[in-house]
Amino acid sequence: MLIADQGRLAATDSRLNGKTLSIGMVQARFNAAVTDALAQACFDELLALGVPASQIKLVQVPGALEVPVALMGLAETLDYDALIALGCIIRGDTYHFELVANESGAGISRVALDNKLPVANAILTTDNMEQAVARQTDKGRDAARVAVEMAHLMKAIA
Repeated sequence: MLIADQGRLAATDSRLNGKTLSIGMVQARFNAAVTDALAQACFDELLALGVPASQIKLVQVPGALEVPVALMGLAETLDYDALIALGCIIRGDTYHFELVANESGAGISRVALDNKLPVANAILTTDNMEQAVARQTDKGRDAARVAVEMAHLMKAIA
């Protein structure tokens, strides 16, 4: 039985080599200060993992509820090895937070499962702006790594 290293994967790990991959990113513009930083961190990490800039496509949508339909549009092109969802939902005083978080998450999962295509979900769901800002860079980087690793996994098991 193989036990995976619990530490971070090294950039030289073949599971994180993005040289041959094409990645689509969908960014919600709502809470743009956070989502812009999230998208930049994700893009920078994709480049660091070797994904050619010409093979990274970013599309923007108004908010988190619109992310799944844009992901579906990208998935249907068959041009991408993995997709990334980027957004930020901050809890307010109403039930709207739960609705947006739950429905966007369900839509993202549906796109992945219906298309057998990895979708890294980096839509932050936080209680306040401070939590969102504290997570924006790491979550952007994490999403890039997840997308690259899962793209390789899906190719290996196909």
